[in-house]
Amino acid sequence: MIVSPHGNIKELVDHLINIGALRTLNIIDAFLAVDRSHFVLSHHQEHAYADNPLPISEKATISQPYTVACMLERLQPQVWEKILDVWSGSWRTAALLAQIVWPKWKVYGVELDPELVEFGSANIRKYKFKNVKIMKASKKLGYLGGAPFDKILVSASAHHLPDELLVQLKVGGIMVVPVMNSIYRIKKVSGDEITFDKFDWFVFVPLVH
Repeated sequence: MIVSPHGNIKELVDHLINIGALRTLNIIDAFLAVDRSHFVLSHHQEHAYADNPLPISEKATISQPYTVACMLERLQPQVWEKILDVWSGSWRTAALLAQIVWPKWKVYGVELDPELVEFGSANIRKYKFKNVKIMKASKKLGYLGGAPFDKILVSASAHHLPDELLVQLKVGGIMVVPVMNSIYRIKKVSGDEITFDKFDWFVFVPLVH
């Protein structure tokens, strides 16, 4: 784990590459361009480059960099894709996705907690992205106004595979979602058929809506 207050984003990225969490060039470039220190609270800055989660509110955390890297590697976002980011919290994942798809396509983000919407909006503005739209979530999970999506990333744990989001995924699209303490990579094969891979031993805050 990197815990030195004198660390930097390159040291963190090198660490994630060395342990095999980061492998794909466009995702590595995004991790270098979107500095984690810009998405943590001021009193946690000295731990911004530690490979562990950090609190950003009473109920939410910014995810462990290892976990984010694993999820994006399974999502494999591409520059031409329209992507939905659900419950991003700090909005670092939205920023990482926006960096990857810029300038071809767009990222939509939804968050239920209005304080985190404000916090995340301020974080996103540090990068002046023109291809990311973040919103207060409605009672309906996801964002029907932007559907269908090529990819969907969910950053909080559900109790079961969220059918509401599968409806918003294009045929051929991929969703990466935590269910309990596992990560599922789901591919929508047709309107009523999916395939999935399961990866165990991750911990997330719960998905509520």
